[in-house]
This record gives sequence, C-alpha cells and structure tokens, in this order.
Amino acid sequence: MSQPMLPDVAQPEDQTFGDIVWIQFKKNRVAAFSLWGLGALFLLATVAPLIASGRPFMWDVGEGLEFPWFRSLFDRNYFENPVDIFFNMLLAISIPMMALIAFRYRKICQLGLDKRPRRAKIFREIRLGVILVVTLFIGLLFTPHSEAYTQYTDIAEARAEAGEATTAVFPPVPYMFRKTGFKSLAGPSGKHWLGVDESTRDVAVRLLYGTRISLTIGVIAVAIYVTIGIILGALAGFFSGKTDIIIQRLIEIVMSIPSLIIILVLVAFLEKTSIFHIMLVIGLVRWTGVARLVRGEFYRLRNQDFVTSAIALGFPTWKVIFHHILPNAMGPVLVAATFGVAGAILLESTLSFLGLGDLSAPSWGQTLSEGYSSGAWHLILAPGFAIFITVSLLNLVGEGLRDALDPKMRK
Repeated sequence: MSQPMLPDVAQPEDQTFGDIVWIQFKKNRVAAFSLWGLGALFLLATVAPLIASGRPFMWDVGEGLEFPWFRSLFDRNYFENPVDIFFNMLLAISIPMMALIAFRYRKICQLGLDKRPRRAKIFREIRLGVILVVTLFIGLLFTPHSEAYTQYTDIAEARAEAGEATTAVFPPVPYMFRKTGFKSLAGPSGKHWLGVDESTRDVAVRLLYGTRISLTIGVIAVAIYVTIGIILGALAGFFSGKTDIIIQRLIEIVMSIPSLIIILVLVAFLEKTSIFHIMLVIGLVRWTGVARLVRGEFYRLRNQDFVTSAIALGFPTWKVIFHHILPNAMGPVLVAATFGVAGAILLESTLSFLGLGDLSAPSWGQTLSEGYSSGAWHLILAPGFAIFITVSLLNLVGEGLRDALDPKMRK
C-alpha cells in the first residue's frame, strides 16, 4: 500500500539548546515579567539625562542658539563618573542603533527561509557591534570633552529677575543629583517627589542616577568573578591531579574568610574609593562558588564521548576546554551569575551604607545611611524599596532561568 504524499512544507531551522531554554523561560510568567522589569530599569538608567539634567536642550540669550544638553553628555566636568559616560553614550547612539537593528530585522524577514543568514553570522555581527561600542567608550574616556561649568538655571533665574529675555528648554527636572540648596530633610512634595536628603539634594534624582551605579557594579563585578571562576574551575576539572589540589586549596582558603571582611580590609587600604575599585574587589573575592560549579561540571563531562572524540581528533587542549566542554557546562554558571548580580548590588549598598563606597557616586546605600543617621522616613523607604525591587527582580529571573535549564522542570 502506497504512503500518502505529504505536502512539501519548508522545515524551520532546528531549535538550539538556547531556543529551548528561552521557550521554557517564557512559560514562567513571573520570571518573564521580572525580565521586562529589569529591562525597564535599564531603560530608565539610560534615559536619565532626558528626565533630570541641569543642562537645557536649547539655550539662547541673544548670542546665538546653543544646545548644551547634548554637549554635556560627554563632558567630564559635568559627568565625572565613567559609568555616566557609558550610559550617555548608549543614549546618544540608541536612535541609529535601533534604526540599524530594525532595518536588519526587516531585511532578514524579507529573505526566503533558505536565504536567511545563519546564527553564526548573526552572532558575529552582534560581537562586532559590542566591540565597536567598547572601542567608542574607551575613546571617549581617553579624549574627555571639557567646558566651563555653568549653572544655566541660576543664569535663567537671574536674567528673569532683571527682565531680560531667555529662551531655554530644560528637562522635566532641571537639576542633577549633585544639586544642593534645597530645604534639608524636606518630605515628598510636588517638586521633590521623594523628598530631600540631609545634604539638601533631591532624593528622586539621586535614586534615578543610582540605578546606573547599581546595575553597572552588579554586572561588571559578576563578569570579573565569573571569568576567574570559569578559568580556575575549568583547569581544576579538566587536568585534575596536582592542578586540582592546588586550586581546591586556594578555593578553601578564600572561602574560609568571610567575603565582607576581606572587602572591608581591601577597601580600607584604598586612599580614595572609586566605583571600579569596588567592582574589582568584589570580583576578586567572590569567584569561589563559580569555580566549584565549573569544576564539578568538567568532572562530569570530561569523559563523555564528544570530549574523547575531540581529543582523539587532535584538537588543542584549550579548544577542547573552551569550545567543547565549557559551552555544555555554562547552565549552572548562568544561574549563579544572575543571583550574583543581586548579591553584588546588596554588597555595594552595604559598603556605601558603611561609608566605604564611592562618595562621588549617587549610591542607594549612601541615601539609606543618611536616613539611618537622620531618622527621616523617606530616606529609608525610598532607597530600601529601590534595592528590594531590583534584587527581587534579579532573583526571580534567576529562579526562572534555573527552572528553564532543568530538564525535569520543563513543561
């Protein structure tokens, strides 16, 4: 009996492990909503100068039309912290980037299924974009643009009192997180949504720009210690023997001392603490958990058939480790990294609360410390709620990713 003819339907590209994990992750509505929440926080951190800045979008006092806001994005006299320069750079290039992504996506959709670029080519394009962004950021750091520090709001008020015309368009909040002169410890109002701190600065603006600090410290610190943990864990798990013993003893020594004590001692030796010092210190002391996870995964995978085949085919050792075994051992590491970002944010807030953070950065821990010393309820609730929301979103995303990576939890 002849088999019925099946319609010739183009088969979609085979799903990768990442596709399967993403589909399972989206089924967890709480985790998916939390991921959208983190995206909203990142967007809020990026567009912060559009919301609060002492530089007007447009300025004219009869000497010609100027645009101080755009110039200030890369002015190191106005934005002293490199974290602000990075987010301002993302804000400046966001429109052309979105246009390029939309054009590329539309072009891919118009191509036939058999003519669409492969994943490897798309990932190469993404890597190239990341390299260009990092290169641009480094160039901005080494070629700082500086101009005279001008208080545009004070000039506009003085000219208004003198009856002189001024054409100026300011952001909705016409001052920065360093702006002082407001009523000390004033409660929430129409002008200051979250009140004023003990140093006469607007709390809402400080929390807004503090989002940049918290997200950056969490991501960079985790990237540092994940890199260290992956390298040491991979070496210990693959080579075993004496290499494993030495690395294991090093892990045990670092783990025997509480990480907070180590960080406090290291930070105390620094004459002037900066954001990058805190990132580096956190990264140097919290790599042990990742190293143990990677070591265990390598012990599980190193005798698998695909590893034995790669060795028999004569692949270099580094390629067997990083191209064959490591991609299959990254599941637990990704989950640990997600939870690690939340831990790094809490740790940075703790250091700032104790007065050991970067005093020039608008950290949430600084505001919380002022609330503790002054007893002002709005200085305690506002940063505390911000820390709680951010850490909760990260933990929920981590739990969703953990369930998505677990085959037994798949639906």
